[in-house]
Amino acid sequence: MENRRWLTLLSNVIPSASYLSPPALSFVNSSFSPVCFLFDNGSLRAASTQNLRGVATVLAEELRVDVRAVSLLHSSAVDPASLDGKKAELLEPALQTWLTEQPTGAAIALPFFFGPSAALTEYVPERLAALRGKFPQANIRLARPLVDPAEKETEIADALADAVKETMTARSWTRPKVIVVDHGSPQPAVAAVRDHLGKQVAQRLGALVETVGVASMERRPGPEYAFSDPLLADRLRTPPFDRGNVVLAMQFLSPGRHAGPEGDVATIVRAAEAERPGLCIAMTDTLGTRPGVIRVLARRYRECLGQ
Repeated sequence: MENRRWLTLLSNVIPSASYLSPPALSFVNSSFSPVCFLFDNGSLRAASTQNLRGVATVLAEELRVDVRAVSLLHSSAVDPASLDGKKAELLEPALQTWLTEQPTGAAIALPFFFGPSAALTEYVPERLAALRGKFPQANIRLARPLVDPAEKETEIADALADAVKETMTARSWTRPKVIVVDHGSPQPAVAAVRDHLGKQVAQRLGALVETVGVASMERRPGPEYAFSDPLLADRLRTPPFDRGNVVLAMQFLSPGRHAGPEGDVATIVRAAEAERPGLCIAMTDTLGTRPGVIRVLARRYRECLGQ
């Protein structure tokens, strides 16, 4: 039943022939499609793993390859009873198990991340290097995250803008204020992704909204992390976002401790509305299952293949 629900998304995914690939990369056993390990950061909330598995199901249909949903951390502690009896897997042990059976195999580690967090620039490359040391004949590639501000791709911003429009329609709102909100990161390059998406969303929504701003749910203390400002709680105290109708465009891929119905962002929203009675806030859904996100994931996988 769950798989059928996710497969309904497939009708909106652009066929693979519409993509262009960079120069070819040589893969061991190139006559076979590399297994795709789609990975997120991980969560102790079952809904996050369920969402990731649903995305993997849709992506597997689009790519016609084996796509496995795994996490970097945390998720293996979730009670399997809340995951249809199937325990969540972590990226490194899942890869090691697979490589033990396929020591000359080819795999692509595909990030379910918006930008180049430290996990993608430091932790994952270190763990993949360790696996290559154990399995020197294997070919393991790390794909790029979803957003690169240096490129002209618009699918993620389009998904955010569409989510805002749907929320406006559901609330019968005209010209609300919009805040693109992300988790927050100690990496300037990740904050740059948020700012880039904010500009793109503003261009796409245009006169449909009053204004578009950006914010982060949290950040580390200290002036050296000021690039993550403003915090969402502060933004909602600052004109013009401190009154009237405000849509939070949720730059999150999965529900969980932060973006779920009872998550950290929702807690910030309730506190802001209680503090300012003239303020009404609506949150969009998370983005992970949107067709545009699936298209970008498929493109990132194919970039590792070449033509």
